[in-house]
Amino acid sequence: MKIVVKVPMHCDKCRTKALKIAAAAHGVSKVSIGANEDHVEVIGDGVDSVCLTRSLRKKFGCSCTLVKVEEVKPADKPEKKPPPAPPATPAPSPSCVQKCCATQFRPMYCELVHEYPEPTTCSIM
Repeated sequence: MKIVVKVPMHCDKCRTKALKIAAAAHGVSKVSIGANEDHVEVIGDGVDSVCLTRSLRKKFGCSCTLVKVEEVKPADKPEKKPPPAPPATPAPSPSCVQKCCATQFRPMYCELVHEYPEPTTCSIM
């Protein structure tokens, strides 16, 4: 179902607000601004056009009007046949597989200790 509502939108903030209100309605699948900048187009299943117009009127005043409500039929798409599966590649022969016998070593940790000699005299002078 496609619903077109005329909403007085003068700035981008108003357009964003109208799109958010329309998108929050139950059953909406797509929301857009129409060719005319003052129209909001809503597409979805089970969308109540009266409730949508009423919620837009709450934000934008009584000047919101319902322009058009029409049933949208999905385009008939021809059935696509799945592409044939590519021929399977032969598995590598087991004769070339070698066993790996690597030994795991634990990492070595080194502790570095730095000893600084204590100064016997004043270090400032």
